[in-house]
This record gives sequence, C-alpha cells and structure tokens, in this order.
Amino acid sequence: MPTTVKTSTPEPAPEPTPGSRDRGGRKRGLRVALAAAAVLAASVSAPVAYASLDEGPAPRAGASAATERGKAYVETRLFFGTDDPDGGPPVTDRQFRAFVDRHVTPRFPAGLTIQDGRGQWRDKRGVIERERSYELTVFYPSSEAASQDADIQRVRALYQRLYNQESVLRTDERTRADF
Repeated sequence: MPTTVKTSTPEPAPEPTPGSRDRGGRKRGLRVALAAAAVLAASVSAPVAYASLDEGPAPRAGASAATERGKAYVETRLFFGTDDPDGGPPVTDRQFRAFVDRHVTPRFPAGLTIQDGRGQWRDKRGVIERERSYELTVFYPSSEAASQDADIQRVRALYQRLYNQESVLRTDERTRADF
C-alpha cells in the first residue's frame, strides 16, 4: 500500500528592499555581487589552440624555447583487438608477435612499444565485445608524418584482413621526443 506524505509549500519571502538584510543577517547586495563575480569567473577560460600534425608542437605553458627538450615528433598508437567477430579463434600472442615482426618492424625499424591490454567496443551488430588487445606505439619525426601515414594505414588494413577484424583504432598526437 503506498504511503502518502503531506507536504506544505512555504510562502515566498517578501522581496527585500535595497540595503535590507536577508534571514542570515547578510546584505542581499553583497550576496548578488558575489554570485555575479562567481558567474563571471566561471565563464572566463583559457583559449584552446588547435593545430595540424604537420606543424611543430605547441609550446607548453610557461616553457621557453630554450628549455624545450627534444624535437617535434608524432606519437601514433594503434589498438589491435584479438577476438574474431564471427566466432573463430582469437589471435594468439605468437600470431601477433609474428605479425609485428613481418609487417610492422620493417616499416618502423627505429623502434616501437607494445603493451598488452583488455578492451571493449561496440561491434557492427551493436554488441559490446570485451577482448584481449594490444596497444602498439610508434614515434616518428613530424616532418615524416605524411610518408609514415601510408605505412600505418597498410598495417591497419592488413591486420583487419588477416585476422577478420572490423577495425584497428588509431590515435595521433603531436609531441616532443628526445632520444
């Protein structure tokens, strides 16, 4: 059986006159001024800068060119899932290492990093898939971004085709690197 609770609505307080005090003894004008200042402070924000990858990295706040370390680089991360969306066997560690040895290392001989992961994503049927994954990171000079793009795209397409994957996620970020 539902419970009924009776509530009463308090009557609104009369409008204060200029210079009058609120129930706490504070002046209403001061309260309004502080609220206006808070709104103004919240609405002021630092400008956001956007740049393309072929430009040099944006300088960090408070850093001069003399204290910047390294050179302009791009950090590309690729995220490889391992489950077959059609129910086939997942990509094994041995298969992934062989893929990297044959198809990634020749394109990025200067170095790369691989991390094991667990991930999830919504597949083309709308199902959330949870799977073991790999995150591969490569760094290359910003001046080589255009030429490296083709190799990165080939790696993604090849993995998708060889291991029946719907996608290989790619992120790119401008950075500075010092080796």
